[in-house]
Amino acid sequence: MHIDFIAARALGARSQRPVDGLDLADAGQRYLSNRETVGLKHSTLLDYESYLRVHLVPFFGARSLDEIEPEQVEQFIAVKRQEGKAIKSIINYLGLLQAIFNHALKRGWCDQNPVRLVDKPRQSRGDPDIRFLTAEELDSLLAATPDDRLGRMERVIYLAAAMTGMRRGELLALRWQDVDSNNKLIRVRRNYTKGQFGTPKSRRSSRAVPLADTLGTELRRHFDSSDFQGELELVFGHPVSGNVLDPSRLRKRFQAAARRAGLRPVRFHDLRHTFGTRMASAGAPMRAVQEWMGHGDQRTTLIYADYAPDISEGAKWAARAFGASAGHGSNARGDMERPVSCA
Repeated sequence: MHIDFIAARALGARSQRPVDGLDLADAGQRYLSNRETVGLKHSTLLDYESYLRVHLVPFFGARSLDEIEPEQVEQFIAVKRQEGKAIKSIINYLGLLQAIFNHALKRGWCDQNPVRLVDKPRQSRGDPDIRFLTAEELDSLLAATPDDRLGRMERVIYLAAAMTGMRRGELLALRWQDVDSNNKLIRVRRNYTKGQFGTPKSRRSSRAVPLADTLGTELRRHFDSSDFQGELELVFGHPVSGNVLDPSRLRKRFQAAARRAGLRPVRFHDLRHTFGTRMASAGAPMRAVQEWMGHGDQRTTLIYADYAPDISEGAKWAARAFGASAGHGSNARGDMERPVSCA
């Protein structure tokens, strides 16, 4: 389905206005058509179409591009904050608005980009605690998964998510040809999101991840019991039809299994955090963890650094500095010599 059709349906089919007095709806539609032409991912185009239809066009209305001033952009931010939109979402809306104006400037449709003159809302630093599953919690989750054909496959999905750090859409798109048991690797080449197969989230998301022996054994058992063993067949296709699983239903079944297991509130995505924290705690280099998880920015990976072994051996130095307990059996200077009085 072409984005031209999507935009026409969303914004109302109409003949495009001449460049003079072009409004945001028309400029946005032209921008989306351009992005489709240059090959922007379909899922991203759908996101942009939604931002334009639901948020930008209703607020800015029929104003021409040259009538939109920084003050109106600031009012848009204030309204979205009053509506309770997340800061990240507002930043996404502004990112699209700025991109539309940049495109319009290049085409000569307007004289300025008012978004550049506006201070963007700042995201507060999130909760530094990462939600992940301990080994015992993962075992409990697997034990609480239904013992039917779908449930037995879901156990392997949960285990694969925790032992590879692959995203849900990457697991749903995984094919048997991507599982390299000889080299103990899984190659991430596809993603499934918003009802379509496509490339992974970013360039770095196309990657190879290590295949642990435990997971390799479970994948072999799953393969032997599957009716769909062709190289291009889905590893985690529906056990009866072989078709891709519904991501929403997988999420709900995961949450139901977590409740039966008595786990604290966890998300499917927390299985990915489980991989990051476990690999870091095993001493894997942070750069390698970044590659395995497909992070474009190493700062994203550093959330797991606190779980890595302390290579500075800080506990040993603290024990040497303070002894068994501060103030007992040693002086506050760590048994350093007292200065000699000359009085």
